[in-house]
Amino acid sequence: MTGTDSSSQQESVPQPLARRRFLGYVLAAPTLLTAARLVAPSEAQADVPSPEITELIDLNDVMTAAAAPTSGLITVEVNTDGTVSFALPRAEVGQGITTSTAMLIAEELDVPLERVRVTLADARPELLFNQLTGGSNTTFSTYTPVRVAAAIARNRLLRAAAAEWGTAVTDLTLKAGTVTGPGNRSADIGALSSKAAGVRTEQVTVGLKPRDMFTVIGKPHSRTDALAAVTGRKKFTLDLNIPDALPTMVCRPPTINGKVTAVSNLQEVSSMPGVTDVAVISTGVAVRAATFGQCIDAVRALRVSWKPGRADGKSDTSVLKELKAAELPLGLPPLTPSVEERFTFHFRSNSALEPNCAIADVRPDRAEIWSSLKAPIVAKEAIAGKLGLPLGSVTVHVTEGGGSFGRKLFFDAALEAVEVSQKIGKPVKLMWHRADDSRQGRTHPMATSRVRIAYLGNTILSYKQRHTSVATDLGHGLGEVFTAMAARLPVGDIGFSETFFQLSQSMPYNFGANSRLLNETDNSFNTGSMRNVYSPDVTCARELLIDRLAARMGKDPCRFRHDFLRDDRSRAVLDKVAEVGRWGRSMPVGTAQGIAFHSEYHSANAVLVEIDCRPETVDRPVRNGVAGPRVTKAVVAVDVGLAVNPRGLEAQMMGCLMDGIALTLTSSLHLRDGHFLEASWDNYFYTRQWNTPPELEIIVMPSTSERPGGAGELGVAASMAAVACAYGRATGTMPTVFPINHGTLSFEPKPTVPPVPASPTDGLDHVR
Repeated sequence: MTGTDSSSQQESVPQPLARRRFLGYVLAAPTLLTAARLVAPSEAQADVPSPEITELIDLNDVMTAAAAPTSGLITVEVNTDGTVSFALPRAEVGQGITTSTAMLIAEELDVPLERVRVTLADARPELLFNQLTGGSNTTFSTYTPVRVAAAIARNRLLRAAAAEWGTAVTDLTLKAGTVTGPGNRSADIGALSSKAAGVRTEQVTVGLKPRDMFTVIGKPHSRTDALAAVTGRKKFTLDLNIPDALPTMVCRPPTINGKVTAVSNLQEVSSMPGVTDVAVISTGVAVRAATFGQCIDAVRALRVSWKPGRADGKSDTSVLKELKAAELPLGLPPLTPSVEERFTFHFRSNSALEPNCAIADVRPDRAEIWSSLKAPIVAKEAIAGKLGLPLGSVTVHVTEGGGSFGRKLFFDAALEAVEVSQKIGKPVKLMWHRADDSRQGRTHPMATSRVRIAYLGNTILSYKQRHTSVATDLGHGLGEVFTAMAARLPVGDIGFSETFFQLSQSMPYNFGANSRLLNETDNSFNTGSMRNVYSPDVTCARELLIDRLAARMGKDPCRFRHDFLRDDRSRAVLDKVAEVGRWGRSMPVGTAQGIAFHSEYHSANAVLVEIDCRPETVDRPVRNGVAGPRVTKAVVAVDVGLAVNPRGLEAQMMGCLMDGIALTLTSSLHLRDGHFLEASWDNYFYTRQWNTPPELEIIVMPSTSERPGGAGELGVAASMAAVACAYGRATGTMPTVFPINHGTLSFEPKPTVPPVPASPTDGLDHVR
């Protein structure tokens, strides 16, 4: 291998490489440090004929292209103790990407998986768009650069051993972290790291393993952090012991985004046990104390006067009226037969299992922040701007997160922690209460979706969908990606949300002339890109109307989908769930099967469920809740091209299914008089054990590609749609409002003043 010095690299023009050859760097460092050099994929040409924008370029492609130019700044390091370090510029929030990334390194470097140490990188502005977690993009975009860096390291280690022993590289092998050669010589990679290190930065070429040689990639592996998680040793934000950072909480307004006008008992609350500081901030009144229990007591004791927020007086009914008024027209009624319907999707919470939280230590000349952040560069820039500090004076540490649902694309807690720390001059460990996230946190926007399908005989002539939504906040980095790559996108100047919509929504069926348009209205609410963003609602509406159309045409719903799907790969996942789930089997009255399909980001997913809507099931008693129908069986088939970790993919699909069940049957927020009624997970009904199917089978289809597709969000849409379709077939009435039990309020709403409900005292009464 030959190389050039770092000063000449930028001027050299790389020559075309063979299909499996890639460019990379050996970086000047005391130990072996390597990186990939990728260039962004060729610009998409808007004049390339394609019936679907997403067949030309989709959101995942855009994010990957945006990340490629800075891939050379992400490095793999071989340490002298024989371990391999990699700082992943993405957020681990339970999806298992630290494990799958370690598998990529272990594969190309031929080291045991347990010797690979994947940590999360601090915010690095020089990475530009290469430190944004979302759109099921992590494995898709990092798959090649991580492997290239690891493969370069492998080659350098072999070369170092060959030079040390005076033998040819071809006479050496590297396996399980040990290089062996003639004469029974052997050396651990740790012993060779310094010898393999670069004295100057060199550009090199490297080949990657072909798939038929994989021993790690594609094999099921348990998560590398599983033991730490189940034994309580895994460290999340609130587990960190930062000197002098004391628990902090905020007293929040009774309406969304209200503002403080006065606090009548500031001194009284400041004197409460454990309380060290009370301060008015932009989002409420912050309390710092020795324990979170003392924070809660102080928050509940505060007497605050408030200005109403932006959503003052609004309710589900008034927002729905706004949405209907903002709907884009479907056009003149067709001259041929058609089916048409409007669907309503209520607000849903972005609350994750881990409370929204952050630690901040702000000094006059610097600031340090710890939080689980999926857009840490944007957070760092916003914090520096808020504090008036140079970007280099702000350090943002990305911690592992306990769930996200898109919530951690936003850094509200970090901004609040910074504001409190600056105001009181002390470090803070800020945590939102569950009620805070339900009532003041990020929500999935309320939306309507109108769909019309025109047909004649057995031919589908056209498909039109007009999706209308409360505005989705894209101020977390994706908007900047679209701006930076505008010239490459075949969508014209249509704005951030519509660009996102067009690049993420596909039409997998041969439905003639089809169009999907988004219109957004009302930015009064704190919204976010909840898992799968627009796809669950859009796909659910489409799949329900397909069921109606199949019935109108006298066709089996599964066979109808099969006949109109565009490709064999899509038909294969549909056929698989139909086969394994015994589609069409005889079932009791009041029960039924549902089937649905969804594709995105180079992946395909089909789901079959069985649901029980019989009165004895729907009316079964559930404490402080509505039981409703129960999904009794689910079969999920998924094709992501190349599954890096099939076991992790199965877990992702399981989570997606639970999301889908919740979105169809139980999960929503009720808006009344400018605030949401839900105040915790005891009355926000994510899928409970009593709604979880006792029979579940997840099928990972054989690899159909050399590369992985997107998986993290993939399964939500088809799961939601399959449950909705099953419900319609079991009851004889197609659902049009989601979740189906939204109209039944099963709990007594907690007061908004004080904003934090009293801690429960009856927990043991409900242990069975």
